[in-house]
Amino acid sequence: MESITSIIQISIAAVLIQNFVLARFLGLCPFFGVSKKLSSATGMGMAVVFVMTVASMITWWIDTALLMALNVEYLRTIVFILVIASLVQLLEMIMQKITPALYESLGIFLPLITTNCAILGVAILNAGVNNFTGNPFTFVESTINGIASGIGFTLALVLMAGLRERLELADVPKSLDGLPIAFITAGLMALAFLGFSGLSFFAG
Repeated sequence: MESITSIIQISIAAVLIQNFVLARFLGLCPFFGVSKKLSSATGMGMAVVFVMTVASMITWWIDTALLMALNVEYLRTIVFILVIASLVQLLEMIMQKITPALYESLGIFLPLITTNCAILGVAILNAGVNNFTGNPFTFVESTINGIASGIGFTLALVLMAGLRERLELADVPKSLDGLPIAFITAGLMALAFLGFSGLSFFAG
C-alpha cells in the first residue's frame, strides 16, 4: 500500500517541479497549437489527462505482466505507442458523439495526441524507477503519476492560453506578433516554474 507521502511527492513533482511542458519540454506541439483560446486549451487539457491516466494504467500492466515477464522490454516504445494510438482513437469517437463543437475546435491537434511525446514520456517513466523510493513504480504510483502529469500539462496549457488571449489585446511589436511572442512567453513561464524547484526538499 502506497503511503500518502509518496503520492504527494509524485503529484507535486509531476505538476510543478518536473512539469512536462515547462521543465521537460515535452508536448510542445499541442502546447503552442491549442493555446490560442482558453476553451480549446481546457478541452485539450482534459483529453490529455484522460489519455495519460488510462495509458499509464494499461502500459504499466502490459509492461509488468507481459514485456518484463517475457524479457522483451525493448518492445516498450512500439507497444506503448500502439496503446496510446488506440486510446486516442477511442477518445476521438467519444468526443465526436458527445461534444462535436469541441471536437471541431481541436481539429488536427486531437489526433496529434497520438504523437504527443509527453504521453509516451509518462508511460516510459512509469516503466522505470520511482526517484523517491528507489523502487519500480507500482500500479497506484503509475496511475497517480499519469493523473498528476496530465494536470501539470493542463495547468501549463491553460496559463499559456490566458496569457495569449491577453496578448491579443496588447500592443505587441509587429516583429514579435504571433508565435515569436508566444515563445518568449513560454520561456518566461518556464523560468517562473523553475522557482518550484525549491520544493524539491519536500518532494525529494
